Amino acid sequence: MSQEEEFTATIKQHEGIIYKITRLYTQNLEDQQDLFQEIVYQLWKGFHSFRGEAKISTWMYRVALNTALMHLKKVNRRGTHVSLDGILLKQEQYDPIIEERLKILYEKIKQLNDLDRALIFLYLEDKKYEEIALITGISSSNVGTRISRIKEKLRKKIKK
Repeated sequence: MSQEEEFTATIKQHEGIIYKITRLYTQNLEDQQDLFQEIVYQLWKGFHSFRGEAKISTWMYRVALNTALMHLKKVNRRGTHVSLDGILLKQEQYDPIIEERLKILYEKIKQLNDLDRALIFLYLEDKKYEEIALITGISSSNVGTRISRIKEKLRKKIKK
């Protein structure tokens, strides 16, 4: 299998990671599509240097989150934008009730600072504290403490 075929298969296998990060770090479909493309580009640039010392998904989370944070800085400097929400982006299918609950949760998560947003996202992805620590670069014990605080913040925000 060529490197391009391997990369394409890896992206298809883990596109849910990229989609969820783009949804969490953007406000509209246009930005979501731009961020998706930028993440895939950054993954391609670094794919040849992936050494397999961690799981491929761990590496992808790290690249995707770093790219999302850089993208966020660019968007904040850019100012206003035109929404192209009519363009469809591949989205996961949800039950309407679950979709509404997820929408509320995502709104509250988007109000968190960048690191807390990344931590709770990885926690919701069922990542172990050790893997979250590898992705974010903070200690496992700090991950646990911060996630407990974040969960409490979210509970309070959702109850309001």
